[in-house]
Amino acid sequence: MRFRPKSFTGTVPFKCLYCLDCCRGRHVYLTLRDIGRIARAGHDPQDFVTFSVEGNGIHFVLAVREWDLGCVFHDPETGKCRIHEINPVICRIYPFMVSKKPLGVEGERPFEYKGETLWLYYDESCPGINAEEPETMISPEEIAELGLEFEREFEGTGMGGFARLLDEL
Repeated sequence: MRFRPKSFTGTVPFKCLYCLDCCRGRHVYLTLRDIGRIARAGHDPQDFVTFSVEGNGIHFVLAVREWDLGCVFHDPETGKCRIHEINPVICRIYPFMVSKKPLGVEGERPFEYKGETLWLYYDESCPGINAEEPETMISPEEIAELGLEFEREFEGTGMGGFARLLDEL
């Protein structure tokens, strides 16, 4: 399933039900900090980093398995992430989304956070949203913070920094 945005305006219960949708067939953008954290945990960047050319830029994305387009860190037997403790910022955001402009979704409204105007959404197709026995409650502030963290890190991610990171490792 693709992301079906629903306006996120208040705390929602969440529990990952390991449906696997978020780990398959998606571009998972990486920041240099993500790459460094995963590499320092013992994973070779050659095994998990691929490139996506978009416009005039090159972005780093998590590699996927050819046979099912699943993330290379996704365990297909358990449905769990093998690097969950150090997963990329974008993975910590999903099934939520942070935007700098409205998407035209019913009920959306701006969310002011740390001097930024943001629009927050969640994927209404995710079965873990509003789960009957939630593991956690997710607040708009948590997602806004992660969204801003991703934006800061992503803006500073480029080939020069990647080359320096590889030299450090």
